Amino acid sequence: MNITEFANIAGVSVSAVSRYFNNGYLADDKRDRIKAALDKTGYAPSYSARTVRTKVTKLVGVILPKLSSESISRVTEGISEVLEEEGFELLLVNTANDSNREISSLDLFRQNRVDGVILLASVFTDLHRSLLNKMRIPVVIVGQQFKGFNCVCHNDFGAAYAMTKLMLDKGAKNPAFIGVNTEDAAAGRDRKLGFEKAVNEAGFAVDQKMCEIAKFNMDSGYEKAKKMFSGRKKPDCLFCATDTIAAGAMLFCRENGIRIPEDLMIGSVGDSRMGRVLYVPLSSVHLHYKTAGREGANMLLSAMKNGSDVHRIMQLEYDLIERESTNRK
Repeated sequence: MNITEFANIAGVSVSAVSRYFNNGYLADDKRDRIKAALDKTGYAPSYSARTVRTKVTKLVGVILPKLSSESISRVTEGISEVLEEEGFELLLVNTANDSNREISSLDLFRQNRVDGVILLASVFTDLHRSLLNKMRIPVVIVGQQFKGFNCVCHNDFGAAYAMTKLMLDKGAKNPAFIGVNTEDAAAGRDRKLGFEKAVNEAGFAVDQKMCEIAKFNMDSGYEKAKKMFSGRKKPDCLFCATDTIAAGAMLFCRENGIRIPEDLMIGSVGDSRMGRVLYVPLSSVHLHYKTAGREGANMLLSAMKNGSDVHRIMQLEYDLIERESTNRK
């Protein structure tokens, strides 16, 4: 559908449609008619058509949950490499894991002209879906799978399953888990489900007393490990949802004479630089974060240039990296 056909459906002029998409002045009745036609048809002007009619900004908004994370920096590096080659500049917004700031940032980019948005978020709500459905520019979600939208995600379930299975195959009989908020579908829910599947397949029941939910930091990992080892039953293997949590758990073990891997095997997800240089190098699952950024940027470029009502979900696989923390003889 071109702009002339859409204008006829809306019952307004082509220039009125153009003003609507470029935030120009428009009478309320015409704005309402255009909005109703948009809701009915799902029409959005193509990237090439907007290039002819307007000055393209060559700006892409990137919404990040935090700046301190190595994984986020790797994703951002991948995005930057691809988009800068095409002459785009990035507008980075740090939301500090605040979903309200994610919503306001999306709305900011919706109302102020950028050519596309890449969103990295951990928790999606009905408000996210409502606002994403109102976006009239391409949006790509990186790191999560959100039905109905273009996404690049990881096999978090498979990553957790593989690491847990590795430790169980080495003879562990009392598996434990430190995860994160399960409202986070990837790092929280899927990694917990992967752990549970490996435990059940090994013939064990998941002991909820051996399962803790932490925050995304070392201090929380330390405190959860302390709580876990305060009971009579002690774990002999521990899967942590992130390397940072695992590093906190390992610090507790070091201070309390718990030998790794002799007394406790530990594995996690992330394959961070920190994990490689811990006093016992950490076994971890490598997720291809930089590749996710590159693929997300390429997906956005394709959507901006070609436009499509068909949404794609690309899931990247993982590499299991075994180091000393699970190398029990």
